[in-house]
Amino acid sequence: MSVTIQCCAHCSKQLHGRTDKRFCNDHCRNDFHNRQNAIAAQYMRQINRNLKKNRRILSSLLSARQSARIHINRLQEQGFAFGYFTHIHTTRTGLLYFYCYELGYAKIRDEQVMIRKVRNCAVSDQ
Repeated sequence: MSVTIQCCAHCSKQLHGRTDKRFCNDHCRNDFHNRQNAIAAQYMRQINRNLKKNRRILSSLLSARQSARIHINRLQEQGFAFGYFTHIHTTRTGLLYFYCYELGYAKIRDEQVMIRKVRNCAVSDQ
């Protein structure tokens, strides 16, 4: 009869207890899974940073108004990343608004950008 010695999947210490046990303690289990998810988590953190920065820029240019028309250079000067947005809305006239959460922008004529805030932005758990 051969006895297989099981080792921790993270630190390789010998395991004692249940036969299906994979880790010697919670620290090893957490560290193992955190390392496995680190690359995907880093990618998502970078996207979220860009979205938050874009929203912060739009918010600062909009201030207390519901909408504002500005030159596209003002967004570029502040480091706005045009490739990052949460969703797109097409108006009845065919104008595309790119949103960073509740704040959106649309490229209009002569290097101008229209910024607007969604009027009824209610938060729900659904």
